[in-house]
Amino acid sequence: MKDRTQELRSAKDSDDEEEVVHVDRDHFMDEFFEQVEEIRGCIEKLSEDVEQVKKQHSAILAAPNPDEKTKQELEDLTADIKKTANKVRSKLKAIEQSIEQEEGLNRSSADLRIRKTQHSTLSRKFVEVMTEYNATQSKYRDRCKDRIQRQLEITGRTTTNEELEDMLESGKLAIFTDDIKMDSQMTKQALNEIETRHNEIIKLETSIRELHDMFVDMAMLVESQGEMI
Repeated sequence: MKDRTQELRSAKDSDDEEEVVHVDRDHFMDEFFEQVEEIRGCIEKLSEDVEQVKKQHSAILAAPNPDEKTKQELEDLTADIKKTANKVRSKLKAIEQSIEQEEGLNRSSADLRIRKTQHSTLSRKFVEVMTEYNATQSKYRDRCKDRIQRQLEITGRTTTNEELEDMLESGKLAIFTDDIKMDSQMTKQALNEIETRHNEIIKLETSIRELHDMFVDMAMLVESQGEMI
């Protein structure tokens, strides 16, 4: 009778190897889904922070000279959004690179498809939240600009939208305010509010610039994913 001991041992070794690979893959996917939950939590936090930013914007616009506490809270929120957004972007980039690496090796599996779908879904949600944040900032800038224009009118200085935009872009507020006579309390209050709103716009534009490249990068990624679907 033929001795099949070696053949059976080889088959057992092969089964063991498959089991190890299967366990490793399961462990990898468990870690991946932990990452997904972490990213989803960060995106939810971003969404909540954006809603809070809207409230802070309204509070600041409601007062001619907002208190320092409210302005500081807005600055803290802006810093938190930047930090969380960069964290989400880094994690999504890492997943993207991992997917590209496997595709480069011509690997195709159910796990890879799951990861691509999850990555695409998270990327889209992230861009949606950041688009809303971008729109919120733009709206706030417009409202600050309207207030500056209104206060300039109170001082007797009328400006076109283009003139005001040029002044804001150059940062040369003094062009419009230097020769205004401080001859009444109303004029003083108007100039104080002009300065307050201008400072808000300066901080706002710094924040927009800091996140611009990241936003464009992620928006392009989502657009390319849409073309592949």
